[in-house]
Amino acid sequence: MARVLLSDMHMQSSDEIEVEQAIAGDRAAFARLIARHYDLIFRVAFRLLGTQADAEDLAQDVCIELPAKLKSFKGQSKFSTWLYQVVMNKARDGLRKRATHAKAASGWGEREVLLKAEHAETNEAIDWLYTAMSGLSDDLRETVALVLGEELNHAEVGEVLGVSEGTVSWRMSEVRKALKEQAKAEDMLK
Repeated sequence: MARVLLSDMHMQSSDEIEVEQAIAGDRAAFARLIARHYDLIFRVAFRLLGTQADAEDLAQDVCIELPAKLKSFKGQSKFSTWLYQVVMNKARDGLRKRATHAKAASGWGEREVLLKAEHAETNEAIDWLYTAMSGLSDDLRETVALVLGEELNHAEVGEVLGVSEGTVSWRMSEVRKALKEQAKAEDMLK
């Protein structure tokens, strides 16, 4: 059975070549892919999960699972776009699992106390932004992490998240409103 290579369809990027080689069992090609994209994996994980330890765990899990997942990369988008989706799906799973464990173990109040204790090590601005983002819905948090954190344009974010560019723009508008309201409420308490 002849395998249709990505190169038969269009000019290949370096990532696509590495993916083909990694799927074929080339460990060095897989190592180059990981080396090239580890920072992206960690950065997105950190922005979504909020702690270095959680981001490191998620990045390690993604790297361990990536050889099996590579077979699902079809080359219909850039490899980095596909990789964003892999990391975001893994982060969503982790957040659901963490929420379930926290709720089952001790309820939401204690979870918030633990989160605040973790963030005490960071500076005040980063702590405020993370706390504000954690109050956003998953859709808004993911969108803002890609737009502001990864500096992707709205069209690229739409491709990663599987929504229209207009939806991304609307979500960013909602993020701005929510953050302004939270800042205003905090100012009133001072």
